Amino acid sequence: MAKALWPGILSCVCAGASLAAAVTLVLPLPSTTAKTSLSSIFSPTPADLQSQIEHDLTGIQLAVRRVATAALNATKTVTIKAGDTLSDVLQGSGIDRSVTLDVVEAIKQVYNPRRLQSGQDLTLNFIDDPKTEDRQLDELTFELSPGESVAVARTDDGTYNARKIMAETHREMTRYDGTISSSLSAAAGEAGVPQKILNAMVNMFSFDVDFQRDIQKGDSFSVMFEQVVTKDGRVVSTEGIRVASMTLSGSPLKLYSFKHSDGFVDFYNEKGEGVRKALLRTPINGARLTSGFGMRQHPILGYSKMHQGIDFGAPTGTPVFAAGDGVIEKREVFGGYGNYVRVRHSSGYATAYAHLSRFGQNIQVGKRVRQEQIIGYVGTTGRSTGPHLHYEILRDNRQVNPMKVKFPSSLKLKGTTLARFKEIRSIADRQYAELIQSSRVAMMMPSEETSALR
Repeated sequence: MAKALWPGILSCVCAGASLAAAVTLVLPLPSTTAKTSLSSIFSPTPADLQSQIEHDLTGIQLAVRRVATAALNATKTVTIKAGDTLSDVLQGSGIDRSVTLDVVEAIKQVYNPRRLQSGQDLTLNFIDDPKTEDRQLDELTFELSPGESVAVARTDDGTYNARKIMAETHREMTRYDGTISSSLSAAAGEAGVPQKILNAMVNMFSFDVDFQRDIQKGDSFSVMFEQVVTKDGRVVSTEGIRVASMTLSGSPLKLYSFKHSDGFVDFYNEKGEGVRKALLRTPINGARLTSGFGMRQHPILGYSKMHQGIDFGAPTGTPVFAAGDGVIEKREVFGGYGNYVRVRHSSGYATAYAHLSRFGQNIQVGKRVRQEQIIGYVGTTGRSTGPHLHYEILRDNRQVNPMKVKFPSSLKLKGTTLARFKEIRSIADRQYAELIQSSRVAMMMPSEETSALR
């Protein structure tokens, strides 16, 4: 016998603060037998109807409760303050101690939570537990850097797992230009040039440019380099310089990065001549020239005396670099020079560094050093009025003026290597010119030109 359906429908609308839930209930037909009459099917007894209504009202209450609880599920951002631990922050956000311990232990598998700094934001996502209907921490995330974050998620069994997430990134060429009013450092800072790029520029041009005397007001600079950037435009890392130029007193000097077949990267002028010279004129970064080469009034002795080097004023502890490849001849406390290092180079040249606060690691007599290797740190030992580097260049054991010595390029590209360099230079010039109008050229997909520049 076919079963009939009871078309009784009960609707309930429950409203609360910013909450409205509409529930439509279809009441099923009370159980029937072969002997049930049509009148009894379509006319349930008061007892049957009461029972059905009570059953469905219970369901309504549960549904409304779930809707209300879901409305309470939220995302919360908390900021670590000075002196806070991760446990302090989590428990202060209403997370119980046992869950806090689980979360901290999970994070330790991928990151040391002690490294979290004051000001670090944590994003907490809460959700209703379907079993207990209690509010539970479902996920915690925090950023380590623009390209890396840590996410902790609650699993089905109630435990927590942590993992690191790397942001989707792409490469961009970026160009900065500036006009110098006082110093390259100040102009680059005003233009927004990253410190890493500024330091690289100083190193590149230090073989040809005296940053104390050659730079004049109105001189200019331009630099193009590569950055790794997230989809929302945040810089993950700054890569190497591709092109840099300086115009000093109207004379341009443009340098290009070139990667050799063995992976060695160096910088060359437009003719393929290496910028790296036998010796650096200024074996220190960010210093000011405080005393030149020649006769002067000695600041301590009080009478005129030949100053056989040049002095660079800098804070104590500033690194001092070897001016060129060579062998350590002296490493000692040397009279009025204080802590003193002397390096023997090729072609009869030597360099000396005085008044050091301390010597560099593994700087010993007889040891070989490479150009730009740290050999010591600025100090004021010996006969000195304040922290500075006294720097000498010697030719055949006689001091010469470091600012007037002319050094040839250490390397000139030839043959197929020079031809390859010209290809790279052409690509770099094209991108460099394009960036005059636009500050960035995005490289979402690796291209032949992009690969060539790396």
